[in-house]
Amino acid sequence: MWPRTGGVPEPDRQLCEGGGVRAARKVVGVGSVGTRCFIALFTGRDTNDPLFLQIKEATASVLEPRLGASPHEHAGHRVVHGQRILQTASDIFLGGATGPEGRHFYWRQLREMKGSADVASMGPRMLRATPRCAAASLPGRARTGDPIAIAAYLGGKDSFDRAIAVIAARYAEQSLTDHAALRSALTARRLPSVPPGP
Repeated sequence: MWPRTGGVPEPDRQLCEGGGVRAARKVVGVGSVGTRCFIALFTGRDTNDPLFLQIKEATASVLEPRLGASPHEHAGHRVVHGQRILQTASDIFLGGATGPEGRHFYWRQLREMKGSADVASMGPRMLRATPRCAAASLPGRARTGDPIAIAAYLGGKDSFDRAIAVIAARYAEQSLTDHAALRSALTARRLPSVPPGP
């Protein structure tokens, strides 16, 4: 068993004290090519109480060549720290450890929590609700920055505000231009049309 160097709180750790049953190496996605990733099965009270953990290798941040060494000496701890900042309610099993050959790893529950939206099938009512979805993700992003450093960078003038307003207006204009081109292509039957969703 690897040394625990930043795992779950003591009361929650008891949930997986039944022990490991099986482990397998996992084929990773494009963003994790070249790193080790495993799936581990643990049991709780009995075999009807399974817990699957994903154990992923953590390497140095891609920002380090430009910004210098991370304040986190352990790459797994860096990932865990970042996820805890971003997530309002973090995975109670999120933790990190040093594995064989001194490699850094972090783990979390293996479950698909990502959502995706099929915009093409959305009706007007659903599309009008999308700003609320975006707003729900903002608090986590807002917690990741240093407010003092950001305020010092922006200064007391409204230059940044004006620049953002200009970018937003240009983006809106480009969106209208793109939409007009799309409608024209549909009318001319250069593109197939699909009936709107409910």
